[in-house]
Amino acid sequence: MVSQRRREARKYIAQNRAATFHYDISDTYEAGIVLRGSEVKSLRDGKADISEAFATIERGEVWLRQMYVASFFAARAFPHAERGVRKLLLHAREIRALERSVSREGYTLVPLDLHFTDGRVKVTLGLGRGKKDHDKRAALIERTAARETVEAIRARRDRGHGRS
Repeated sequence: MVSQRRREARKYIAQNRAATFHYDISDTYEAGIVLRGSEVKSLRDGKADISEAFATIERGEVWLRQMYVASFFAARAFPHAERGVRKLLLHAREIRALERSVSREGYTLVPLDLHFTDGRVKVTLGLGRGKKDHDKRAALIERTAARETVEAIRARRDRGHGRS
């Protein structure tokens, strides 16, 4: 019972919230990531940034580029590259499907989040197509309208119960 709860628990290290704003995400994949010990220790401290990261497919392998992992203070003798290229671990059939999708015009692989699953570091990749500026404006207007609606309902409900 405890191990099942632990398996279901997902501890987020970093999230790329801008990805869903800039891209229409059509599909997601969870991939393992090849890391050094000092990188894992930095990730456990939450010292990572994936806002500028992207994934590429080269010779049947998926690589994560521009992901920032801060150097670990105790590993000064053998430091890792903070913005190094890191290999992602996916099944061969998933890589082939991604390669077909990315070869179509406009699709790209964007990391959505970095998290621990069962003690292992995983990255969620989104297969997305870049949004046009007018789509982004429409999304902002929609989000603002939804937020104002929720605030108005909350204010009306609070006034009805005698709260200030």
